Amino acid sequence: MKARKLPSLTALRAFEAAARLTSFSRAAEELNVTHSAVSRQIRELELFIGRPLFHRSTRRVELTAAGARYAGVLHKSFDDMAAATQDAQERDRTAPLVISTMDSFAIKWLIPCLSRFQDAHPEIGVRIRTSDELADFWRGDVDLAIRYGAGRYPRCVSTLLMDEEVIAICSPALVRGDHPLHTPDDLVHHRLLHNERHDWPRWLQRTQATSVVVNAGVTMAHSLLVIEAAIRGDGVGLTRHALVEDDLRAGRLVNPFGIGVRVNASYYVVTLKESATDPRIKAFTAWARREAGQSLRFGRDLVRSDRN
Repeated sequence: MKARKLPSLTALRAFEAAARLTSFSRAAEELNVTHSAVSRQIRELELFIGRPLFHRSTRRVELTAAGARYAGVLHKSFDDMAAATQDAQERDRTAPLVISTMDSFAIKWLIPCLSRFQDAHPEIGVRIRTSDELADFWRGDVDLAIRYGAGRYPRCVSTLLMDEEVIAICSPALVRGDHPLHTPDDLVHHRLLHNERHDWPRWLQRTQATSVVVNAGVTMAHSLLVIEAAIRGDGVGLTRHALVEDDLRAGRLVNPFGIGVRVNASYYVVTLKESATDPRIKAFTAWARREAGQSLRFGRDLVRSDRN
């Protein structure tokens, strides 16, 4: 397709305003520019077209016949663009909010509390897409992402949702069994469930456990598998606190030692800079941060109760 040969939009805006208001000065006020800027843009437009669009006199300007025909088309075009822009804005406000996040975080943290967001904002629909890959905002099919990392993403705004720590988890039955779990050194009597993302040697070193030898056990690629195995009583696993908050509240799992090891990563709400003012995104981000604050308070209270 042959490229359209058009004058600059700035020149067209200046001419349309001046023609509609029949005044360069009033057009300048509307566009928040100087009189000379409007005059210059219209002269450039006339040079582009090759004929005058205004008759100029000392105190007034009048459209030429060509200028009147041109202005009529531009008025309609600008009205159509304004209507299309308003329609696009209204559609964006009513479209579902598309959230991308990791499947483990969606299943174990977001979905259990998402009904509270919809109770607070029934006008905002939500679609959840799960992937471990970074969201491609430029394709236009994701509004925001919740990601676990350092929070540095090009051309994006990252809002801290919550910090994170890795905790040991197991079934309550193991704590009450033949080999109670009081300190990390007691793990010597239990099978360790391994996760590719959280390694036992580093956790044991950070907790100053000296007698535990990491056994063969089972290594699982996904946090959800470790959590399920721990709920079944198959051993003691490591996972991020946010992923098991619901299970800890329900008593399906316990943090036997009441301690956590802080990690160099956090959860962030991420969106494009130009989308940060979207009222749907602002509402969701504010709600998620409140929920995260409750999660952190629950974690601290749990540690205190376990230590008492």
